[in-house]
This record gives sequence, C-alpha cells and structure tokens, in this order.
Amino acid sequence: MVYRQQNYRMSSAQSTTTPASAGKFAAFKDSGFRYFVLLSASAMLADNVEHVITYYAAYRRFHSPSLGGFAVISHWVPYLLFSIPIGALTDRFDPRRLIQIGMLLFISVSLAWGVLIMTDTLQIWHAWVLLVLHGLAGVFWSAPSQVLLFDIVGPGKIESAVRLNATMRYLGMLVGPALGMVLLSLGASHGLFVNAMIYVPFYLWLCTAPYGPKFRAAGAMVRPALRGLEDVIATFKSVRNNRTLVSMMLLSGGAALIIGNAYQAQMPQFALDLQHGYYGFMYGLLLAADASGALLGGIALEAGGAMRARPSSAILLALLWCIAMGGFALSLSYLPAVVCLFAAGFLELSFNSMSMALIQLNAPNEIRGRVIGVYTMASLGARTFSGASVGLLGGVIGVHHSLALSALVLFIGLSVLLRVCSRSQLG
Repeated sequence: MVYRQQNYRMSSAQSTTTPASAGKFAAFKDSGFRYFVLLSASAMLADNVEHVITYYAAYRRFHSPSLGGFAVISHWVPYLLFSIPIGALTDRFDPRRLIQIGMLLFISVSLAWGVLIMTDTLQIWHAWVLLVLHGLAGVFWSAPSQVLLFDIVGPGKIESAVRLNATMRYLGMLVGPALGMVLLSLGASHGLFVNAMIYVPFYLWLCTAPYGPKFRAAGAMVRPALRGLEDVIATFKSVRNNRTLVSMMLLSGGAALIIGNAYQAQMPQFALDLQHGYYGFMYGLLLAADASGALLGGIALEAGGAMRARPSSAILLALLWCIAMGGFALSLSYLPAVVCLFAAGFLELSFNSMSMALIQLNAPNEIRGRVIGVYTMASLGARTFSGASVGLLGGVIGVHHSLALSALVLFIGLSVLLRVCSRSQLG
C-alpha cells in the first residue's frame, strides 16, 4: 500500500502565532485540566520516590558504579528508540489507554522491586530489567499525555496548560526525593509498596475521563494506519516542511544533546568544590535551587501572563539558559552558584514549555502524536548522549570547564539558529 504523505504535508509558512491570551492561569479554569495536572504531578512524585528508594537499595546491595551509569542510560534510551512508534500509536489509539499502560508498568516495577528486596532475592540482572521497564513506562506516558492535554484544553489554552503541566511536574520532582526519604524510613520494600499506590488514582481517573478520540468532534481527526519504518520516515519528511517545528526540535534536541541534565549527575562534585565544610547541605541546596527556579518560574510566568510563545522568544530564553549554566559552572562560591542554578531552572522551564506549546500549535491533528513523538525523541532521547560532553570530557578537563565549554558551544549553535529563524521571519 502506498503511503499518502501528501495528506500530512505541512506548509513551511504555517502560522506560528498563538491564540489570544485566555488570562492568568487559564488552563486551571478547566476542571478536566485540574484533575489531569494534579494526578500527573502525583505520578511524577511517585516516579522520583522510586528513584530515591531503588537507587539506594541497589547501591547498598551491589556497590556498582556501572549499575548507576546503566540507570541513567536505561532511563533515556527508550525515549530515543520508542518515542516515534509510541507517538504513532497515539494517533491510532486512545491516548488514555496508552498512559494507563505506562502507569501499570510503573506500578508493576515498584511492586517487583519491593518483592525482590523484601525476599532478599534481588540480583543485578533484575535491576537491569526493571530499570529498562521503568524507562519504557515513561515513554508510554510522555507523548500520549501531551495529545490528551490538547484534547482537554484545546488550542486556546494549550500554552498555559503546557507551562502549568511542566510546573507541576517540577513540583513532583522537588517533593519526590523528600517523600522518598520518608518512605525509605519504613524500609525499602514497604516504601515501594506504598509508592506503587500513588500511581493508582491517575490510572482510575483515565478509565472514565471524557477525553480522547471518541469525544472529539466528528471528522476532527483521521486515524492513520500504522506502517512501521515507512511511517517514521514520512513523519520526518512532513516535519521538515514546517520551519517552526524544525527550529523547536533543533532547539530542544541541541540543549538535550549538549547539556541535558548531565550536570545533575555531577552535582556531588560541584557541591564538594563549593562545600567550605558543608558538603551535605550544599548538595541539597544545589539540587533544590534548580527545581525551585523552575517551579517558581512557571508560577510567575502564569501570573504575569505576558510572554507569548514565539520561536525567537524560545531561542532567546535558551541563550540566557546557556549563560546561567556557564555562570554556575564557573562560580567559585555557593551564593552565585545557587543564584545561577535558580535562574537556569526558571529559564529551562520557560523555553521548554514554550517550544512544546509551539509544537502543539503547529502539529496537524491527524499526526499530532507522531510529531510529538519526534519532538520527545529530540528533547528527551538525545539526553542519552549528554553525559559525553559534560561527564566524559569533565574527566579530562574537570566538570567545571566541561560544563562551561558545553554551554558555550550550545550558545554559539543557538545563536546561529536564532539568526536563521530571524531571516525566515519566524519570530
């Protein structure tokens, strides 16, 4: 059967303007969004709780640095390999059911860790398998949740919805480690059993939530057949015809590839260099500064309601993020380091949520899942390789210099992208 690519072709001149502002915290005015975002944040909370408990239990049992490295790789590689196929499934099937598959995987992984730890039968190959399944669960959650988000709020509130969704997920990331330590005090296995239950409300709400394909207006979406690799290639060909989509994928992909979140894995070294006798406190402060900046940044942006989603604005925010990351890398004392990380969290949430909003606004309805899948592969899957630019290079020249150099390289690349976008009159 011949794949009719022309059905999904997008004009490079497609509008990149956002709908008129719907007011401050516009998405929260929708009751469906409130349920979605709060339950999604609880799932992110549970995700981070599991990391805290399982990484601690695995380290206590195996004392294996290689397992720690595998944990990072196994978290991002599934996004690299499966984001587009899952996006294609989202176009074909109900996104609620795909998210539920992800929740069931999260629940099963937490329960399996708990049983293996409780029975003292945990082996290293068990850890490998469970870490891979955990990463795959995230892929089932990512693109389908963005498609469902568009179903819930529509184009008029999507910018607010994307930003608030990202903000609440950062809240889960900020609170998760603290709750993880509390649950760990119950014992690793019991903590994981409790944690598995945190995913359940989101799963149950999705059973009857009145969103998805059968609730869309008649004819609002064609459900294209799945065609494997041919489908993936055709999606890339469709995306390349829209300069806004391409620029936002290059932005997020470049940031993920060159810096990503690799600096967080090096945070113990940064804290040690800045400790001045307070290593433990400094480590916690640096971790909290980044997440707090993102959390408060999302709230401030929603309260202000002035920043509209434009490609040039997203790139400018990313350029400022590079400056903040470079400033953190070269800081010699804790105060400027914390300030730079706080600013970096604010800016990272800003440009990532803006780029996702532009992806949502410019993706054709019939292949929305596929387009978001490509974006997810770029923005999350590319993080698989960021350890080389920050971590491996840091082993040669030091993590401070490797992060500063990575920020400089990304700054130069994004400056070129901004110039190209300006010439194309995308901003």
